[in-house]
Order: sequence, then structure tokens, then C-alpha cells
Amino acid sequence: MTDLSSAPPQPYVAEHHEPSWREGLKTGTPTLFGIGAWGLVVGIAMVKTGLTVPQALGMTLLVFAGSAQLAALPLIASHSPIWVIFATAFVVNLRFVIFSALLAPHFSHLPWRKRFVLGYVAGDMTVALFLQKYPSEAPQVGKLSYLKGLLYPNWAAWQIGSIAGIFLGSAVPAEWGLGFAGTLAIICVMIPLMVGRPALCGVLVAGVVSVLAAGLPYKLGLLLAVLVGMLTSMAVEEGVEKWRKHHG
Repeated sequence: MTDLSSAPPQPYVAEHHEPSWREGLKTGTPTLFGIGAWGLVVGIAMVKTGLTVPQALGMTLLVFAGSAQLAALPLIASHSPIWVIFATAFVVNLRFVIFSALLAPHFSHLPWRKRFVLGYVAGDMTVALFLQKYPSEAPQVGKLSYLKGLLYPNWAAWQIGSIAGIFLGSAVPAEWGLGFAGTLAIICVMIPLMVGRPALCGVLVAGVVSVLAAGLPYKLGLLLAVLVGMLTSMAVEEGVEKWRKHHG
């Protein structure tokens, strides 16, 4: 019997398929702004932590993992032992082991160099989008091209944003520090979620309440803003649904 595990991949698995590549690019395009903005935040944070420009560039190109980078930066700033820094980044990035395990059955017959590159540029959102499109491990035409259409623009968006943050970091006033980067991070997470009237109304109401209740002790104004914003979103969503049913 023929050993299928050692057989070369079917030609169409590794061949470039332009329609699939374009489909992957189209699917991933809406996420690129958020990825670039998050990279900008991390780039600024690296510079504000005290890394030199060459060090920050090396970190963003080698690590390519915003969560691990942000987790490691305070440790670097506090001169923690190198093993603590590496252990922290390793634990934060353990999710990539899961990503690799999920992608491996789809591309196990590819040469290890290609699999290495795919693993390096893989990210949370891109892997999720790929598995949503291809839940089956069976070989299909264009599967690899679709994945590349997701991964490579995502990697480019991150690097462009991160490198821009590194060079723009010196323009941010020193007294703003990492708090400014944290504010940008929250904005980057919030903007993609403001889709539809309920979410937008909830954010606007929460913003107004947070300003009006800023003087409450123990920062209870923030908690009040969150609760009122959530209730507003729920009320608006329910109102929209009733309107649609009445006029549907």
C-alpha cells in the first residue's frame, strides 16, 4: 500500500489561485484598519517604555504579537530578569500553539519552510476567518491562496502601523507616557464595535455620563457610564426591532 503521509501534496494545494487570493484579501480588508491602529499603539508604547528605535523595530519584526509585546514592555522597563520577560511573552503567546494545531491538518504536506512562514504571519483574526471559510481539512483548490490573502496584508498592516508608531512616538509628550497608548488601545478596540444605532447610542450616552459623573468617588462614574451605556444600547436595539416588526 502507498504511504499517503509521505506522498507529495496534490499540485493544486500549493498552486496560486487568484480568485481565492482576492477573496481572502476582500474578507480580511475590514480588519486591517484596526490591526494597523493597534500596531501604532504598540509602536508608541515601545518607544515610551525606553526602547531605542532599532530595538523597537527588531521587536516588532521578530515578535509580531501585540499582546506579548505590551506584556513584556513593563518588565523591560523595570529591568526584570530576562527569563521572566521571555516566560511572560511565552505564556501570552501560547494561543499560537493552538492556531498552529488548527492549521496543521490543512497544510501538513507543505514544505516546512512554507509552514514556518505561514505560522509566523498567522494572527488571531486571520486564523478565525480562515477556519470559518474552510472548516474541513480536505484539500481544496485555492485554500492556501485564500489563507495568504488573509495573512500577508494583515502582517503588512501591523508592521506599517507599528513602525509608524515607533517613529511618531518621540512626538508624543513624555508626560502622556503609556497612559496615552492605553487610551489609543481602547479607542482602537471600540471603533470597530460601533456598528449600528444601538452600539453608537450606547457609546455616546456612556461618554456623556462618564464626563458628568467624573467627580464620583472610587471612579464609580466609569461603572455608572458602562451600565447606563449598556442599558441604552439594549433599549435602542429593542426599539429598533419593534419598529421593524411593525413596519416589516
